[in-house]
Amino acid sequence: MTVVPLVDEGLGNSSYLVDLEDGRALVVDVSLDLRAASAAAERRGLTVAFAADTHLHADFLSGARQLSASQGAQVLASADGQREFGHRGLRDGDEVDLGGLRLRALGTPGHTHEHLSFLLLDGDRPLGVFTGGSLIVGAAARTDLVSPDQTEALARAQYASLQRLIELPDDVAVWPTHGAGSFCSAPPGADRVSTIGREKATNPLLRVDDEDAFVTELLGSLGSFPSYFLRLAEVNRRGPAVLGQAPFLRPLRVDAMRSMDAEVIDVRPMADFAAGHVPGALSIPLRAVFVSWLGWLASGDRPLVIVRRDDQDPAEIAWQAAKIGYHLAGEVHGGLDAWIAAGQPTARLQVIGPGEVAGAVLDVRQDSEFEAGHLPEAEHIELGSLTERLDDVRREPLVVMCGHGERAMTAASLLERAGHRELAVLKGGAPDWAAATGRDLETG
Repeated sequence: MTVVPLVDEGLGNSSYLVDLEDGRALVVDVSLDLRAASAAAERRGLTVAFAADTHLHADFLSGARQLSASQGAQVLASADGQREFGHRGLRDGDEVDLGGLRLRALGTPGHTHEHLSFLLLDGDRPLGVFTGGSLIVGAAARTDLVSPDQTEALARAQYASLQRLIELPDDVAVWPTHGAGSFCSAPPGADRVSTIGREKATNPLLRVDDEDAFVTELLGSLGSFPSYFLRLAEVNRRGPAVLGQAPFLRPLRVDAMRSMDAEVIDVRPMADFAAGHVPGALSIPLRAVFVSWLGWLASGDRPLVIVRRDDQDPAEIAWQAAKIGYHLAGEVHGGLDAWIAAGQPTARLQVIGPGEVAGAVLDVRQDSEFEAGHLPEAEHIELGSLTERLDDVRREPLVVMCGHGERAMTAASLLERAGHRELAVLKGGAPDWAAATGRDLETG
């Protein structure tokens, strides 16, 4: 029996492909971007027979319905999720015969109300448990994605779910969905798989004395999350639309793009954007976390048009957008060169090094990053909150910074669109500034 983790570095998640050793496979928590799962199955000559979802995902569109349509996979999911498309609804204790192996549903609410974990059994011997957003490596997933008034109750349910899971034998593998980099809460740098015994020995939340202390600890660790999380669970409940073809970027002439009242998303590296860009464009450099910032910051009301470099993969851009439910209108055919050739204006932003910082500083990192070390007197607004707090930013010469520069360039593009001028973006982060100046960072 082979379990293949399929890691999405951008979302910080893992899905899993299980070789059932009879030409069929089970996949767990796979997203609509099925490229990795399909490639893994094809390499092993497998057809996906079962697609299981541990919960109604908030951070990506599930690929289970797509697999049902394309390969006839049976969708396995919680009956309490009330999904509006064909699936086998499971409740606590229900089992599915996988053809030698069995999958047992364990009710583990907390991350969501209807959350299930799936225990994989060979006869009566438990091999591993797909824990989704209940027990994750070094932590437990957040409980505040449903509604504020249910967050504490779900945290108490999460405590009970974890207590149930750690009753499994110590050698049982733990295969969580959420991992390092996930906004659903996972410690940075953590391994993506574990065992029950290892989690009992090392997971801080499993060493908390009682339920009240657990709730305090868990809720105190919650940071911000992308705004699109609040709508995707319902899309997954109703059923993501089945794709008839792979998403792609339709080439658009400059005049056609301008007539659409589109929001321009510039995915080129920060240096390219700084050197010249479409006025008002939103800079989100194409990298692993592109999808999270697209869903957090891009408009859901206007067509989205991409500007990219020739060496950036258009399929990757289209798939990243599609897996969170964004349908891109297309791309500027010929990129920025075509925009300039059409006689359109461009804007520029200044990039500075760590030793050139002077004047007011805006730090757009997450709260935990800022508190760990920041420039003295730096103003702090998380990038995800900036669109709501643009009026709080002083209109004066300003250095925008993050950890490396990409998020700072995104923030500067938002500020520029709002009318701010005399902006500079720091290439590097707080440690680089400290090394260049010999000065100490502040904490807290």
